[in-house]
Amino acid sequence: MALTQRLEFRQTQSLVMTPQLMQAIKLLQLSNLDLVAFVEDELERNPLLERANQDGAPDHGEPPAGQADGDGDFSDGAEFTSGAEGERSGDSFEAGAEEWMAPDLGSRTEIEQTLDTGMENVFPEEPSDAAARNAQDAAPTAYTEWGGGASNDDDYNLEAFVAAETTLSDHLAEQLAVAFADPVRRMIGQYLIDLVDEAGYLPPDLGEAHEKLGTSREEVEAVLSVLQKFDPPGVCARNLSECLAIQLRERDRYDPAMQALVENLDLLAKRDIASLRKICGVDDEDIADMIGEIRHLNPKPGLKFGSAKAQSVVPDVYVRPGPDGGWHVELNSDTLPKVLVNQTYYSQLSKTIRKDGDKSYFTDCLQNATWLVRALDQRARTILKVATEIVRQQDGFFTQGVAHLRPLNLKAVADAIQMHESTVSRVTANKYMATNRGTFELKYFFTASIASADGGDAHSAEAVRHRIKQLIDAESPSAILSDDTIVERLRGDGIDIARRTVAKYREAMRIPSSVQRRRDKQSMLGTALTSTSPVTDRSRDTATA
Repeated sequence: MALTQRLEFRQTQSLVMTPQLMQAIKLLQLSNLDLVAFVEDELERNPLLERANQDGAPDHGEPPAGQADGDGDFSDGAEFTSGAEGERSGDSFEAGAEEWMAPDLGSRTEIEQTLDTGMENVFPEEPSDAAARNAQDAAPTAYTEWGGGASNDDDYNLEAFVAAETTLSDHLAEQLAVAFADPVRRMIGQYLIDLVDEAGYLPPDLGEAHEKLGTSREEVEAVLSVLQKFDPPGVCARNLSECLAIQLRERDRYDPAMQALVENLDLLAKRDIASLRKICGVDDEDIADMIGEIRHLNPKPGLKFGSAKAQSVVPDVYVRPGPDGGWHVELNSDTLPKVLVNQTYYSQLSKTIRKDGDKSYFTDCLQNATWLVRALDQRARTILKVATEIVRQQDGFFTQGVAHLRPLNLKAVADAIQMHESTVSRVTANKYMATNRGTFELKYFFTASIASADGGDAHSAEAVRHRIKQLIDAESPSAILSDDTIVERLRGDGIDIARRTVAKYREAMRIPSSVQRRRDKQSMLGTALTSTSPVTDRSRDTATA
């Protein structure tokens, strides 16, 4: 067979991952905080994008003609009923499927004033900046006294006058300046304060500190003893035992029995109450009171200074009960960035720009801005569609609780809304739903399936974990349930589960084994750890004798 060269025409279909399509896919899996940061970067990078106010209009001036709203119909939140799918979902567009055309400038409204020719007028000066500059030129002495121009109300920020949060290092340094008058000891104290971590602890080994400072070990220990009396109590300790001992001395509760307990915290961690009782020389009632005192101490005293505040979860979707007995699903409009495409500005620029490179730049900006607006709109619609289907599938959870959570996977939701599993996976990542039973991540509703013992419907793994916790919470101290007993109880409820699966779920919930639970309850440790009543003052005469 001879080899020859020839030309052929062949028509095939393939998916091309354009930059716009990759951006749309990336937007799906971003959380609301990451999305806001991404849009802020685009607003700084693209001169044709504008931030809209709550009414959907630009921040400054009247909305120019031809602008598109970045959040579509979701500016006030779209409301859905769990039983009605896609009532307002709109016609979805295929990302990357259509070609972007240049705008029809003939259909735009005429501009009253056009920009002067030249790139120096492409980015005109803001009116507020021009007014401030003219006022400064007219009366320069009025700005010299205060170190700046007269600020308008928009630029006035009250948060600039809020005092900065006091850090642990600053708090200790203030006390150091009062505690020592000797500059040498003050230098040693500042060196030790710089070694304190955010929890308030010093490194366990300070053996080389006196060598680095050129002083004696006794001098460092003397300064350290003073630092350990600073506020908050327990700061500058080298280990947990020393931290607790400092706080107990502050409360005048550090007797020999308590000292023995603090020096044997490893036995307390092992729940070996019998050995602790023998070492401390006290009875069951006293050891319970002593453990209660330990529980009231702060093991990390430094965290109250300069610690990062926990960021509360902002839900992306709200689920509320409807008047007809169903569930209404709506988007949180506060998490949806509102951006507009300034077509009028592009129309102005197209009449003044003469260079081909500049025209190409602004054409790309218009294309990217339009794509971003449509991608944000499609992201909101997709989140709402997926959340609505989750609510429909898990109606029993919203009505009766976690015990009625059904097994659910990505494929079931994807088939119901006619999307790909990867799209559903991206949509449910880092998204939260506020319900009447709390705020949950969307992925929480996707649980594994556990077969039924009687051949009925399968059970959700999350519901089985909840049932295991209920059984353990209801057990009595005289009848602790082993894993085998829990398996028998679950099979009696129609749940076919193995013992190793029960052990895995129990460990995931940080529930001790049956042996450890029996030891805790029989030694009265459970009562001491959960007691919220004030600790009674016990006699010290016997302990100090």
